[in-house]
Amino acid sequence: MYIEHRERHLIKRIGWLRAAVLGANDGIISTSSLLIGVATAHTSYRGILVAGIAGLIAGAMSMAAGEYISVSSQADTEKADLKREKMELETDAASELKELASIYVKRGLELSLAKQVASQLMAHDALGAHARDELGISEILIARPYQAAFSSAFSFTGGALLPLLVTIITPTFYLVPILSIMTILFLAMLGGLASKAGGSSMKTGSFRVALWGSIAMLISAGIGSFLGIAI
Repeated sequence: MYIEHRERHLIKRIGWLRAAVLGANDGIISTSSLLIGVATAHTSYRGILVAGIAGLIAGAMSMAAGEYISVSSQADTEKADLKREKMELETDAASELKELASIYVKRGLELSLAKQVASQLMAHDALGAHARDELGISEILIARPYQAAFSSAFSFTGGALLPLLVTIITPTFYLVPILSIMTILFLAMLGGLASKAGGSSMKTGSFRVALWGSIAMLISAGIGSFLGIAI
């Protein structure tokens, strides 16, 4: 009697996890960098808040649109390849069988066994077998534009709200140092949580995200300070 053995693999999270982490990371870094840059240019407190809110809205919309367009392009490519593969299966199934068998031979199967496997898989789902083993398209990794767009927009908004909240409760005189410190902490937490969700080292993830976020804020502060002096 066949008993199904179910395992939960972390790779199944890759679709939404990538978009969510990218959105939250971008929300924290871009909004904090914007706020710090504007603050170091000697902008009024009201002006700093307006810039931060505008950056949040524009960034969320930009992330959603960018992710949707990018992932839609990937989905279009996948559909085109599947359409071509389907046509080849209809017009020259024998060659497609040999092609699939050769893939399994390269993976370590003997030719006779590879032919049997290819034959049985094509009898069950020819297009699915070629999509998975020839094109590398699977249900787990297939492009999902709407999922990517919404994940990025919501996560960007969540990330951007953190430095905005810090700005609201922090006196203007202490804003730049406190916001910088809190942003690094936010980024370290995000990097650690993302790494844990992906099954990798939390320390490495935290350090990597915090490092590049710090560099972005330093550059923004430098430019803002220069513009504040120049203007």
